[in-house]
Amino acid sequence: MEKLGLIVMDNCKELGESVNNHLKEIMGVTGDFIIPIDEIRFNNGEGKVVLKESVRKRDLFILTDILNHSITYKMYNYYNHKSPDDHYVDVIRVLCAIRNQAESVSLIMPFLYESRQHKRDGRESLDCAVALQEFIHQGVKNIITFDVHDSNVQNAIPASSFDNFYPTNIILEKFVTLEDVKREELLAVSPDNGALKRTRFYANMLGCELGGHFEKHRDVYRVVDGKNPILEHEYIGKDVKDKDVVIVDDMIASGESMIDVALEVKKRGARKIYMIAAYAMFTKGVEVFDDAYEKGLFTKVFTTNLSYISDDAKSRDWLVIADCSEYLAKIIYNYHIGGSVSPILTATSKVLEDFAKKED
Repeated sequence: MEKLGLIVMDNCKELGESVNNHLKEIMGVTGDFIIPIDEIRFNNGEGKVVLKESVRKRDLFILTDILNHSITYKMYNYYNHKSPDDHYVDVIRVLCAIRNQAESVSLIMPFLYESRQHKRDGRESLDCAVALQEFIHQGVKNIITFDVHDSNVQNAIPASSFDNFYPTNIILEKFVTLEDVKREELLAVSPDNGALKRTRFYANMLGCELGGHFEKHRDVYRVVDGKNPILEHEYIGKDVKDKDVVIVDDMIASGESMIDVALEVKKRGARKIYMIAAYAMFTKGVEVFDDAYEKGLFTKVFTTNLSYISDDAKSRDWLVIADCSEYLAKIIYNYHIGGSVSPILTATSKVLEDFAKKED
């Protein structure tokens, strides 16, 4: 077995250190697995990556968070924030620096780059598919992601390894541990038709009913921030009156749509409302959530540490962050020893089993 190596990009150092520590516990060693690198930027904005030790014949895992907007670099005397495009190119630079010297290279990208640009209608780019093909071309053997927006995007690389894991157990363990809810009084609601499959999965894990979903009626004649604005949400499903409701999605961007859904559910007589998403970006800040929280529109937002969350957001009482670092370390170890990933993909939490059974 080749020696395991972990390359942690600057955009996820805290998560990478935690994964490294869990790996040391799992494998019973004291030495670190992290291979140091330098991500260098020149004053004109160009960059390069330097590996600070050999990776020859190593089993490498590259960990990156393309949602981290807090990383800055100086360019023409002003500070520029790294975008997902910058983080993507930095991964390509790492792969170029490796130069096919490693025994195996796996890329762990929890939020898959351009995963919302995964299908094409008319004259538009197909960014996610192109990125996946580029990773494979540059020598990546395994692509590992979490709760991808649409898993069908893996069809762009049909002969390559692509595994989509779900942090559902980790999030829901936190939820049932912290919140006093009864499953017969709980409904899972999807904010749109696209998230219905994911919401049904969460309902099955909780052992509660699938309440229904919202249809988004959009203004097809206008484009704002890259999408057609939502005119209204129409609810289709079971009565939510006097029920606790979990609203499930893969991500929270600005959060406006999620809050609109919470408002509609509240109008229909729901009691406590919980929002659950693997990724909480808060692209327009947390103030809109502060305002909705003060108005009693929701009780908590549950998310993960698989992507960057600002200290400002972390300070909010309404935000609960589930730590996925141990889960990620177990995934890496399983790949490293050549074990099957099926048990990890289909694993059921003992905590959730007990919750689903406790009132039977």
